[in-house]
Amino acid sequence: MSTGRGLHAQVLETLGQRIVDGELTPGTVVRPESVASEFGVSRSVVREALRVLQSLGLVEPRQRVGTQVLGIVSWELLAPTVIRWRGASPSYFVQQRELLELRLGVEPVAASLTAGGPGATAVLAAATDMIDACGREDSRAYLEADVRFHRALLDGSGNAVFAHFAGTVEALLRTRTSESRDTITRWTRDAAARHEAVALALVAGDREAASAAAGELVRVTRDEFIAEAPAS
Repeated sequence: MSTGRGLHAQVLETLGQRIVDGELTPGTVVRPESVASEFGVSRSVVREALRVLQSLGLVEPRQRVGTQVLGIVSWELLAPTVIRWRGASPSYFVQQRELLELRLGVEPVAASLTAGGPGATAVLAAATDMIDACGREDSRAYLEADVRFHRALLDGSGNAVFAHFAGTVEALLRTRTSESRDTITRWTRDAAARHEAVALALVAGDREAASAAAGELVRVTRDEFIAEAPAS
């Protein structure tokens, strides 16, 4: 038997994905009674799910109208949950490009701040694990090491905003695991080598080299996604 939390998650996930996919268009009124009937849940479960969607900017309650679906300009686009939904939607490649462009402005700066600091060794350990995962052809281990690499890079900067952004980067990386529309979701030795170049510059305390290597790492990934994106 499903728990109340499980029912809440089911409603939340389905409605959120429908909105992000465009199945529920901006201006659509979400009627709690209809949702409750569709999922066989109580209205309190539906209200809880709608509150979460409201906190993410996907819906908004309006007097004498009801709960309306909002357009993308209102969404919390850096929230891991929204990133996950967009990653499973037709806007997968658009999101990758947008957030890689944002990372291009953040990660080189984070690298320059992390260089020579105590966080550099954690970045190098993660890069080493990525190379090891390549040798074992273990894509899951590669992903986990990749996540640790970018979290350590951003945490090591000492900038609290950059550290908070690590959750966004992790969510973006994890959207690739189930993506089959492109050919760059798998590990590659070249990519691991680019991560290692960043890490070695960090450990050496070379701020300029670390920043340049981090920029190259994100830039190559962005360009790969642009090249792989289907023609619009």
